[in-house]
Amino acid sequence: MIKELIFSYFKILIGLIVFSIGYTCFMLPYQIMSGGVAGISALIYYATGFHASYSFLIINVVLILMAWYTLGWRFCVRTIIATVVVSFMIDYIQAMLTVVGPDGKEQMTQLLGNQMFMACVIGAMIEGLGLAIVFLAGGSTGGTDIVALTVNKYRNISLGRAMLFVDIFVVGMSYFIFRDIQRLVACYTTLFISITTIDYVVNGVRQSVQFTIISTKYAEIAQAICDKVDRGVTILHGEGWYSKEPRSVLLIMARRQESRLIFQLIRIIDPKAFVTMSNVEGVFGEGFDKIKKG
Repeated sequence: MIKELIFSYFKILIGLIVFSIGYTCFMLPYQIMSGGVAGISALIYYATGFHASYSFLIINVVLILMAWYTLGWRFCVRTIIATVVVSFMIDYIQAMLTVVGPDGKEQMTQLLGNQMFMACVIGAMIEGLGLAIVFLAGGSTGGTDIVALTVNKYRNISLGRAMLFVDIFVVGMSYFIFRDIQRLVACYTTLFISITTIDYVVNGVRQSVQFTIISTKYAEIAQAICDKVDRGVTILHGEGWYSKEPRSVLLIMARRQESRLIFQLIRIIDPKAFVTMSNVEGVFGEGFDKIKKG
């Protein structure tokens, strides 16, 4: 239990670092809004010069207090820790990339030169990957992630889409500061890429499959799957139409990453078994996702 908890926090930390790198190295220097509190913090930074890390921390504290009852104190404690880590990383990386220009004003170094589109794509993918890692470990970077997770808790709406509805307005606000359609398009492109990356990674890990197995050694296969894969097995009683002989059919729900082990067990026990595997849109219940309200 303790090892799992430590590993979970380690994954959250890695995800936070990855997100911070994508945001601070590629979004801030190119004045690209990424949505959410990070986007609001960037807007405040460009409008007033107030460091994004401070805005990020202050706004998140308010949102966390509001979500304390809905998401539970354990989640909020993890989010507070995550918010502090992200704020520190943003402040640290921003300080490293900030230089004083010829006019005496501070400006951030653009790592990719004038390639704003490349910064948009690379930054969005890195941000999305970092957020996906954090979500899969049960954490959050705070901000609109909290709103998205609250919606996802009660409705069957993907995290990416929930964040999309919340972030569209924030990104649109960037036009009133920069008055630049090209930059606004780049901001929305960033948002789309980031959300697509989140859904691809999260849904890829959560992808479930259904196995249907017909074998004379069904009992051995069922026991092996229960012992080695730790998945439940349902036995369906059927009858072969041609032979008129009774058949026992195994029905198994598993994660996609577990399918390779299941195939290995079947091949070892009965290489002649008849097996079908199909993708499942969603599996809810013990060992899978929780059934949401509404």
